[in-house]
Amino acid sequence: MASVRGVALLGRRLGCLTLGASPAWPLHAPAPSLQPALLVRSFNIYHIDRPKPSDKKNFRYTVHYPEDGQYTVKPLKTNKLGGRDPETGRLIVGTLGGGAKRNYRWIDWFRTGPTDGTFLDERVINVQYDPNRSARIALVATGDNLRYLLASDNMKKGDLIRTSGYIPRIPVRPKEGDAYPVGALPQGTQVHCVEIVPGDGARMVKAAGTSGLVMRKIGKKVVVQLPSKRELALDPKCMATVGRLSNPTHGQQHVGSAQRRRWLGRRPASGLWQRKDGYRGRKIKPLPPRAGPRTKDVTYSQFIATKPRKKSSKHRGVLSKL
Repeated sequence: MASVRGVALLGRRLGCLTLGASPAWPLHAPAPSLQPALLVRSFNIYHIDRPKPSDKKNFRYTVHYPEDGQYTVKPLKTNKLGGRDPETGRLIVGTLGGGAKRNYRWIDWFRTGPTDGTFLDERVINVQYDPNRSARIALVATGDNLRYLLASDNMKKGDLIRTSGYIPRIPVRPKEGDAYPVGALPQGTQVHCVEIVPGDGARMVKAAGTSGLVMRKIGKKVVVQLPSKRELALDPKCMATVGRLSNPTHGQQHVGSAQRRRWLGRRPASGLWQRKDGYRGRKIKPLPPRAGPRTKDVTYSQFIATKPRKKSSKHRGVLSKL
């Protein structure tokens, strides 16, 4: 009879076979080792061997990009959607609506650099506020080319940032604001604007004050931990920017009034009805404290009515507390 530990080990080995599609192995050939798969499953790593993710729909506003498709740092006009689908007009997100007028700053999510060991140097022109995102944005320039990037925590005007796509044999010494492939960074490096597919642009870690962490290498994959403590096994060629994102106190700001929520584009939430989901528990008041046990006997007196009732004889005596 198999033990519980043996059954659990067999289940894990069978579960490893579903991580990805593998060719059928002939009967006369030895089976491949399951140790790497077991190692990956024990670290709770999410494999990024999938098709490129599609862009999510935005139900807050639509952006009017240039007709020629050329990148520009000029603020672009937007139209508010109020939580409705841009094609069908159906209400999808009921908490969106209103908001102050804002123009869209086109962020360049592609930090591509030379792969021959040289660097692409860019100068930070200005670090400014962006009404469409929580982090600050930086206007950088190289030659006559201008573009917007997400600013790191300590980035300031006049800084020089570098971008390289080369993976050396020895890990580089990273500097905040520089962009390298995750395979070129040492363990324990804080990163943001992480690609999950090489050349697809930044997809992860783009909120204010957040940062990922380069954990370790397993085989040909580099493990990066997200702010949610989830780990991704990425290709070493995926680009990432070094450092933590700017505006770390974004989550601590106090809204202050319902009207300011309207300025931020959020519809008011009524407090008249709330579903009883049991999240906050039942509101039962505790009993008042007792003074202690009684020490004296309570004296009672018995009174007898002089004229008893004729209908019933059970009301002849009445007990009353003195």
